[in-house]
Amino acid sequence: MRYRLLGRSGLLVSEICLGTMTYGGKGRWQPIGQLGLAEVEGQIKTAVDAGVNFIDTADVYSEGDSEGLVGQALKNLKLPREELVIATKVRIRMGPGPNQVGLSRGHIMDGVNASLRRLQLDHIDLYQIHGQDLATPMEETLRALEDLIRSGKVRYIGLSNHAAWQIMKAVSISQHRGWNRFESIQAYYSLAGRDLEREIVPVALDQGLGILVWSPLAGGLLSGKFAENDKGPAGARRTNFDFPPVDRPRAFRCVEAMRPIASAHGVSVARVALAWLLHQPAVASVIVGAKTKQQLADNIAAADLRLSEAELKSLDEASRLPPEYPGWMFDRQNMDRFPGGAIK
Repeated sequence: MRYRLLGRSGLLVSEICLGTMTYGGKGRWQPIGQLGLAEVEGQIKTAVDAGVNFIDTADVYSEGDSEGLVGQALKNLKLPREELVIATKVRIRMGPGPNQVGLSRGHIMDGVNASLRRLQLDHIDLYQIHGQDLATPMEETLRALEDLIRSGKVRYIGLSNHAAWQIMKAVSISQHRGWNRFESIQAYYSLAGRDLEREIVPVALDQGLGILVWSPLAGGLLSGKFAENDKGPAGARRTNFDFPPVDRPRAFRCVEAMRPIASAHGVSVARVALAWLLHQPAVASVIVGAKTKQQLADNIAAADLRLSEAELKSLDEASRLPPEYPGWMFDRQNMDRFPGGAIK
């Protein structure tokens, strides 16, 4: 396992992050996974034994049960706290009240205390805002997060599912105020979904923000287990939880491009899809979730797979985004400015 710096911080996180959406299975989370404590302990031990030091959860996963299971498993396994990076999130509704949702100072303060209780920890390593809240000024959210860092309850902060302009605005406010800034962007990214390369990846590279990838297999479509005109295997996540939205013809072109590469290396198609992401310069860590120990082991092994330039080129050609303004104009302008070839 290799480790990468999280943004501009000195915090090292494993290239593979253990995701926990399959833990608990309460309410609307049942189709994703219903793992209990024994299975959660097994996954965490498998991941840590393989060198994974990064675990990502959220208060909303299984209505808090995911955090609770992670906390109890960590306690039972007696793993050294200082060797782990625990991440969670706040934003999505956690109750019926008008203030039990969003990124107000009140909800963030209530949220962090509830997460700490469920996780049975005295601090959260990476606290992420789980989406935008247009009703709350960004300054209020950032000041609340700054106070959490100063209090010692949180060490680093990140965001998830934001537009590039919102990310840049937040970083600018933090720099202007002298506050701790976001160090990571948790976002959907896959061979079948490269949309963030238009705006978010350039911001991440320019500002030194690490991208944490969620749904790297496009909800399972890139696992190689689905056929183009088939609903997929029984019990598969996509069968009962069709998310995230995917251009299916593009996805299956990617799968067909990955099959010969997987065969040449003697690995699964899923492992190739994960390895491709780890070759992308803006990616800090890829979040993998699994229902079985076998799935988890296969996903973790993607960190060991090296793709050749020719293999990366073939995958890029199969998954490349169609030209879109102003990107195609930038390419033309760069060609004019640098006659020897456009710079990236």
